[in-house]
Amino acid sequence: MKRVLSAWCLGLSLAIFAGSMPLSAQAQATRELPDFADLVERTGPAVVNIRTTARSRSASGPGAGPQLPEGMEDSELYDFFRRFMPPRQGPSPRGRGEGRGEGGGGGSEVPRGVGSGFIIGADGYLLTNHHVVEGADEIYVTLTDKRELKGRLIGSDRRTDVALVKIEGTGLPSLKIGDPSRLRVGEWVVAIGSPFGLDNTVTAGIVSAKGRDTGDYLPFIQTDVAVNPGNSGGPLINLRGEVVGINSQIYSRTGGFMGISFAIPIDEAMRVGDQLRATGRVTRGRIGVGIAEVTKDVAEPLGLPRAGGALVRNVEQGGPADKAGIEVGDIIQRFDGKPIERSSDLPRLVGNTRPGAKVPVTVWRKGATRDLSLTVAEMQQETTAQSSNPRGQAPGASGGAAAANALGLVVSDVTDERKSQLRIKSGVLVDAVDGAAARAGVRTGDLILSINNQDVTSAKQFNDVVAKLDKSKTQILLVRRGDSAQFVPIRPAN
Repeated sequence: MKRVLSAWCLGLSLAIFAGSMPLSAQAQATRELPDFADLVERTGPAVVNIRTTARSRSASGPGAGPQLPEGMEDSELYDFFRRFMPPRQGPSPRGRGEGRGEGGGGGSEVPRGVGSGFIIGADGYLLTNHHVVEGADEIYVTLTDKRELKGRLIGSDRRTDVALVKIEGTGLPSLKIGDPSRLRVGEWVVAIGSPFGLDNTVTAGIVSAKGRDTGDYLPFIQTDVAVNPGNSGGPLINLRGEVVGINSQIYSRTGGFMGISFAIPIDEAMRVGDQLRATGRVTRGRIGVGIAEVTKDVAEPLGLPRAGGALVRNVEQGGPADKAGIEVGDIIQRFDGKPIERSSDLPRLVGNTRPGAKVPVTVWRKGATRDLSLTVAEMQQETTAQSSNPRGQAPGASGGAAAANALGLVVSDVTDERKSQLRIKSGVLVDAVDGAAARAGVRTGDLILSINNQDVTSAKQFNDVVAKLDKSKTQILLVRRGDSAQFVPIRPAN
């Protein structure tokens, strides 16, 4: 009873103390809680609702939802990252487009979806997501003053999910463009859009993380701002009233908001928008390599001071990287003078480089750095680095060991003719695998190109090297499988 009474008295004392605080002190205590009303009043008029329709045709039936960006369908992210537009079914929010589904009348408008966008200039240009306008025959843009204007698609980029639309009107409001690099984790941000077709809906939250990798070309801004179907293409706004991102994706197991949303940084979106405005398309660079992450388990045995860079898994024959002398197993550490902290940094830097530009590249090869120079080519379509190596090669010539070595490997030599076909200078073929190598993921049919940065020239040489290894230390193999190569750490003592 005494404890309860004491707690009650303490609470009463605190309440009396708070009530006796001067108004200035109370204002100081609540200063960290922002009031978004003025911010929304200033920025809200530049946010628009986008309604799209398609002409009635066999491919446009109810439930045909918007497509994900190219390549996303085969990604593990497919189950989690959902584009958030309402499904293409049912009446539009404004009750238009009656002829729904197949057989709704030749050439009649079929409601396709609803999204958001925002005006970036008084000249009527606005940004939204590619997936909001993809496949649309007509685009209708509705402003907060209830004007509905017809939009003209200037250009759209699937890879970054950015689209540029033009409307004709007078007295058009616009948003100021902010600097995403100045964003701080924990900073307040606001989203304005049309979730479920509910125009001019405002939600707020904080920046949860920066530089999230969910795609090849964009380091996303992660927030806990509530976004839902229909928010696609709407702005993410900081407390200064500047747009810092385009709300584009959510992490969801259900299709609805689960506390994690992603926005395209506005500087990346503006770069795309500027190209779309100038030419109607986006030009990107390419160098013709397949890459992978460099893990700590790989970095330490290779002598790298820390994990970082992009591991070259394959090189396109005759491509820019091949001509520059980049090899499978190289670790690209710098591109055009900029450091590669993570493998995902490389495609962004390359993609933003002007085709035809000659740039320096620094690679880590066999314990030392090498400076190379390559000429960036233009990316035409989604391409995969090609190799002359067909999968499932037959075992090489005789000379392989008859018994497994200390790593659990039985290997054989590869003929000079086969090396020429595979475009490799050295290596041995794995005929059987067991023990530590099997646990590390090495398979029969793999090619071992090097061990601990030392080229493998023959089965005998490889087994001699393995016999002298310190079994208490991690060994690192460069293993080629099919068209790609990967460093594989092996711990013999396991």
